[in-house]
Amino acid sequence: MSLLKSIPKVDKFINHNSFENYSSKLIAKIAKELINQLREDILSQKVDSFDETTLIENVIKQYESLTQPSLQKVINATGVIVHTNLGRSLINEEVFERAKTIATSYNNLEYDLQKGKRGERYAHISKVFCELLGCEDVLIVNNNASAVFLILNTFAKNKEVVVSRGELVEIGGSFRVPDVMSQSGAKLHEIGTTNKTHLYDYENAVNDNTSMLMKVHKSNYSIEGFSSEVPFEQIVKIAQEKEVIDYYDMGSGHLVDLPYNLKDDEPSVLEYMKCNPSLLSFSGDKLLGSVQAGIIVGKKELIAKLKKNQLLRMLRVDKLTLALLEENVKSVLLGKLEEIPTLKMLFTSTEVLEQRAKQLQIKLQEHCNCQIKASQTVIGGGTTPNKKIPTIVLSLEFKNYKPNKIEKLLRGKNIIGRIEDEKFLLDFRTIDENELELIENRIKEVIHA
Repeated sequence: MSLLKSIPKVDKFINHNSFENYSSKLIAKIAKELINQLREDILSQKVDSFDETTLIENVIKQYESLTQPSLQKVINATGVIVHTNLGRSLINEEVFERAKTIATSYNNLEYDLQKGKRGERYAHISKVFCELLGCEDVLIVNNNASAVFLILNTFAKNKEVVVSRGELVEIGGSFRVPDVMSQSGAKLHEIGTTNKTHLYDYENAVNDNTSMLMKVHKSNYSIEGFSSEVPFEQIVKIAQEKEVIDYYDMGSGHLVDLPYNLKDDEPSVLEYMKCNPSLLSFSGDKLLGSVQAGIIVGKKELIAKLKKNQLLRMLRVDKLTLALLEENVKSVLLGKLEEIPTLKMLFTSTEVLEQRAKQLQIKLQEHCNCQIKASQTVIGGGTTPNKKIPTIVLSLEFKNYKPNKIEKLLRGKNIIGRIEDEKFLLDFRTIDENELELIENRIKEVIHA
């Protein structure tokens, strides 16, 4: 009983000067919970002693755990540029500063400054997109999955959409094209086989209830060997002849030709616009290198119908998304690709990557075994399935730790690397030069802990 009597009263305990700079409301809540738990532990004889200093430390520890941001900066040393788990594309700091002015002040989001009346939020982005792509109009929604759903719901509700069996994809998060079609009200009309779809399959599929010929990017797989598919330009031609809509869900659209001989397998949006398509949609936060968004480009009359769909109210984007997206597209328009981190990383030569690796190797060689070697990585984000690009890596070995142990220790320092051939690697394809000193210091902390 004497131990129970020594438990501090909550109202007095929370007035301790150790809590002076903390939220009194949250401190009181945590203290009450810990003191009640302490009382129960004493009664059940789990605890036979305690001191107030430890109790104070536990309250502060829980307080800091609750108030620490869950989203944290990490160093991406995996080599995967468009890493979905690590936030995909980065935003250039200078570009963000320009957009920050819009986000932190009143602006003309839905106000026409020339006419002095209500305007349209999508008008701000259409000018730069139409100039770059030569499209008639553009619409921005919150991601490409929303773009797919909105298009199908607007034009194909209770109507047929023709899709090759080889393109009925499932991507991350169990996003399945057939399920999305069903939810949108569209009726799936499968054609071809898993490995082969021909031009006549599309031609023979069109009937009085056909609304659309749809092509879907194979975001996370490829079909090799005895296979064939119909190029989008031929689908556009058939659609025009049959007077139905052609639509390409590109997944990850990009506005420049990709390096490492990827452009033949993954043509840019600019290439597809030469086909004069009805509609294209693609993501903003993949190879475009901008914010999360679904970008729909195409015929003005079709975009106008999309804007009238009541679903758009639930799928629209805010002022910050539009401001950042506009800045990034302007960077492409003006040829300033260095302002887009995703493209800057992608186009960095292996010679430059090796120079950075040597800088870090020199700093670490007295502390651990680290070797530079050439390797390969993927772009990520479902952008170029089964396609590798060259990179430079630095393998780390210390304290006789196994690679999994090293990975875990560095992950505890917010450095995310990868394991390959039973070696823990730092991949310099995704490491910025400004991060080298920070990586060096954190690795030394782990080694000498």
